[in-house]
Amino acid sequence: MGLFTRRKPDYPARIAELQAANQSSRTAKRDKEIRQLRHLAGVETVKSPPPSPELAQPAASAPPRGAESKCPEITPDELTPEVLRAAILEAGCLLVRDLVDDEEALAMADGIEAAFAARLGLREGRPDTQGLYDELVPEKGYEVEKRDWIEEGGGLLAVDSPKLFIDMLEAFGRAGLPQVIEGYLGEPALISADKCTLRKATPDVGGAWHQDGAFMGDVRAMNVWLSLSRCGDVAPGMDLVPTRLDDFVEMGTEGTWLETQVSDAVAERAAGEIGITRPIFNPGDALLFDDLFLHQTGSDADMPNPRYAIESWFFGSSAFPEIYVPLAA
Repeated sequence: MGLFTRRKPDYPARIAELQAANQSSRTAKRDKEIRQLRHLAGVETVKSPPPSPELAQPAASAPPRGAESKCPEITPDELTPEVLRAAILEAGCLLVRDLVDDEEALAMADGIEAAFAARLGLREGRPDTQGLYDELVPEKGYEVEKRDWIEEGGGLLAVDSPKLFIDMLEAFGRAGLPQVIEGYLGEPALISADKCTLRKATPDVGGAWHQDGAFMGDVRAMNVWLSLSRCGDVAPGMDLVPTRLDDFVEMGTEGTWLETQVSDAVAERAAGEIGITRPIFNPGDALLFDDLFLHQTGSDADMPNPRYAIESWFFGSSAFPEIYVPLAA
């Protein structure tokens, strides 16, 4: 009797097949299957990371800083792993104008409102036939945590809205973003279910300075913060320290209420001569930054509008946080 080896599933091929079918006839069932396959592919990738990945070599110089944003700025056609690495080493971030078309970004903002409504509707007994809200059930050994905390902060996990999650990934794919981040990290890039969030920030929500790496552990990471509405003036934006920090700054000092929070005084010192900035973002603009970047939500009570955005953290498979749920990008 012969020995048989079970063939590993070809997740990318099956995902591509389902995506092609969705082009002609979009269904909520396919969206959910694509999401599940990306999760299974992510689990497999975490099990077999590359032995010694290296970050991309930086370009000879970082892109010029925008006069208003004080951040290195480029257009999507200029985005490469080398340019991204040079910008991170120079300023801790890279601003990509018009990474996503305005109309597509605004449609995603409308989708966030619809997903919030679908979540509420399900709780009140109304069905959701569009796949706007369906909580991911991860594989054994993984658990999505802090959904309540995300909701209290005006957010919804992207993976819990299969339709918007697929829309987001397709928009990133058209921009070539997964390949750029994989090239930057030097290894396959994974999205975390727990750190990919659809957000609506109202003007009454104050900011708190922080570096995300302070509560992620030892990671290899890149965040893509995508604005879906004009913000920074008429809606809450982002206050930034656009300079490279090689370590964590002092946390939990006077004026803070969390151990991982950074005070205004510490942020000002870290910003140095460049200073703190609050750029104006338009729909479709994206800010890329790593786990050491110092930032906070920038809001004023008299701003007339809420801000819609997507925050999506990508992690290298060799250092994917054990506390998170992986999905292939």
